[in-house]
Amino acid sequence: MSPRLLRAPLAALLLASAVAGCSSKEELAYVERPPEQIFDEAEAKMKSEDYKTAAKLFDEVERQHPYSQWATKAQLRAAYAHYENLKYDDAILALDRFIQLHPGSPEVSYAYYMRALSYYEQITDVRRDQRMTRLALDALSDVVRRFPDTPYARDAKIKIDLTNDHLAGKEMEVGRFYMRQAQYTAAINRFRMVVEQYQTTSHTAEALHRLVECYLALGVNDEATTAAAVLGHNFPGSEWYQDSYAMLVDHNLKPERNAKSWLSKAWSSLF
Repeated sequence: MSPRLLRAPLAALLLASAVAGCSSKEELAYVERPPEQIFDEAEAKMKSEDYKTAAKLFDEVERQHPYSQWATKAQLRAAYAHYENLKYDDAILALDRFIQLHPGSPEVSYAYYMRALSYYEQITDVRRDQRMTRLALDALSDVVRRFPDTPYARDAKIKIDLTNDHLAGKEMEVGRFYMRQAQYTAAINRFRMVVEQYQTTSHTAEALHRLVECYLALGVNDEATTAAAVLGHNFPGSEWYQDSYAMLVDHNLKPERNAKSWLSKAWSSLF
């Protein structure tokens, strides 16, 4: 296959079920047919990119023939149809159900991977809430942990790096905001998170430079010179280090590591 509680009142749940049931009957009348025939029709709808109808037909396979081998196949294909239709919540629900019902299936690694992709495709701009990004990271990590020797794990690792970079970018966005407000301690907490938790992302050099700026603004020179030393050791040719070095010179300081600094401890293996 190609990859691409709060508790509600009982009356509300019953009403929702009734509406869903009526809607389903109206949209897809029950006509008993062999499972392979319904499955083939669903695949034809997939080819014509009518993913909504395809998902309903795959569900129909399971509804009419719940104990057939076609039903198991149809569950995964229905999830993929929802994914292609950008109905990610429906895809995740279908995949969670497949995983629960068929934990030993040869296709379960694919189900976990598609579940991760369904979260990953919903990652939003760094200026927005990153709850979905964290869910994607957890789901991708689950794929790598459970199925380390599969192609799914290899792709998941790449997406994990991109997801971590996105989360680091969010911390940088918030940190810069605090800097503009001259809330340097709050900004330091954000940049520190990038330096400690997202060292391998593309934001690390800037985070170290921003720490130099914030610590100098607060007059905490030991931490400022240590941040610059870490920056110079790991990113010696970067513009961020050049800017940090110039700032220190303006304050009659130079990059120098303080062994007691949290920065020295966080980067001890990289010094």
